[in-house]
Amino acid sequence: MLAKVTSGCVLGMDACPIDVEVDVANGLPSFSVVGLPDTSIRESRDRIRSAIKNSGFKFPDAKITVNLSPAGMKKEGAGFDLPIAVGILAACNVLSQEDLEGIFFCGELSLNGKLKPFRGALPVVLSLKKRFRAFMIPEKNISEVSNIKGINVFGAVSLAGVVEHIRGVQEMPPAAYKPVSFAEGSPSRIDLRDVKGQEHVKRGLEVAASGRHNVLLIGPPGSGKSMLAKRVSTILTGFSMDEALETTKIYSIAGQLKAEGLLKERPVRAPHHTISYAAMAGGGSSPLPGEISLSHNGVLFLDEFPEFRRDVLEILRQPMETGEITISRRERSVRYPSRFMLVAAMNPCPCGYFTDPRKRCKCSSYQIQRYLSKISGPLLDRIDIHLEVPRLEYEQLSARRKGESSKDIKKRVAGTGQIQKKRFSDKGACSSYNAFMDTREIEKFCMLSEEAEELLKSAVLELGISARAYDKILKISRTIADMEGSEIIDTYHVSEAVGYRCLDQNLWS
Repeated sequence: MLAKVTSGCVLGMDACPIDVEVDVANGLPSFSVVGLPDTSIRESRDRIRSAIKNSGFKFPDAKITVNLSPAGMKKEGAGFDLPIAVGILAACNVLSQEDLEGIFFCGELSLNGKLKPFRGALPVVLSLKKRFRAFMIPEKNISEVSNIKGINVFGAVSLAGVVEHIRGVQEMPPAAYKPVSFAEGSPSRIDLRDVKGQEHVKRGLEVAASGRHNVLLIGPPGSGKSMLAKRVSTILTGFSMDEALETTKIYSIAGQLKAEGLLKERPVRAPHHTISYAAMAGGGSSPLPGEISLSHNGVLFLDEFPEFRRDVLEILRQPMETGEITISRRERSVRYPSRFMLVAAMNPCPCGYFTDPRKRCKCSSYQIQRYLSKISGPLLDRIDIHLEVPRLEYEQLSARRKGESSKDIKKRVAGTGQIQKKRFSDKGACSSYNAFMDTREIEKFCMLSEEAEELLKSAVLELGISARAYDKILKISRTIADMEGSEIIDTYHVSEAVGYRCLDQNLWS
């Protein structure tokens, strides 16, 4: 007898419905799965056989053929265990085909018939919620989909429980909708007031956080670069619902989502400089998100910037420009959103003391040039703000007075963010920041006074900056003007923005 159950698989950030057709016919006992299944699906045959038997049902001694349609699309993941098992039971008249219509099934089975969570539950439900009247998924996946309004989803514990629910013997209640709250949680253990001195750097980081500008910190060892960079996340505003959903989808696809479900804090990723190309960009035969995408709507912190492999750093160029990364493999090409705030830290030379007034640098000019050349010009051009972090003097180190707290700075950052959200109300929440303006938006919103335009012209002629760096200065100037509530970009806004481009000024040549 033939039965059909509907399931699905993730393709990039979205999902595609998959028809699971099961035929149980007379013949020598066999169990085959066709339709471009991957290894995990082919191995599911033994799991499904044991799960059906240990759930109290008879496994048919017949020729079983399972077809995953459309046949031309490669399928992967253990989430097809449940729909195949349900299809076998329906083909053996344990379940009625009519009762399965309009229900989506997905989940991994253990040998005793219990259901285990699968990767990508959130993008699957979000993408297909209008096509199905109900979703049957493992109970452990419920936390990530319970914040979605208007869906009828059931969290099953076992295959036996699924069968009882469909038969009407013991129906499961649908998962309750839980509206998410992004209220401020407990205070962070780290705070910008922990950093003594470096007030101009803190100001630059506030500008960067206000407009989501990429920032590079340059200074000798022990000047506080890493300490400052780690505290950038404490002054960023919280998630909106759209940002949280999009970021959570990425973590769900990568299998890195915790039991709490929807992410409520911006991600902060800090990979080591030995990271591989695939781990940074994402990859695999069926590409999964890498560090670049896992930091979407959050912070990507790269310490010891020049120590990363050249090819790993060059990956950053596309997502920094477009806000997404494309990963191509033989079977498919997928795109993942990658709109992050890059925070990088580096020494000015191999020994670290090239710009230090108190400690003599031991590097030759060739070594310094070779060290700095590890970061290409096009990549540096895409980093909006370059901040020099000098050595702290004894008076600053021994001072008892501390600077502003992250909480106070965050309030100002939030105020500037509201101005930008109003300005870019026609764009998505993930793109409503000055750093993500395109050319037309720069022309429309970056209105300069006559004096500011003359100053910018002089800076361009003297520094020989590129067209991209010119746009970066305008975006930074717009953010500084927003911080002061000014519609027009004035001279001192441009002056401060130009000052944040120290690498354009050949200070290390």
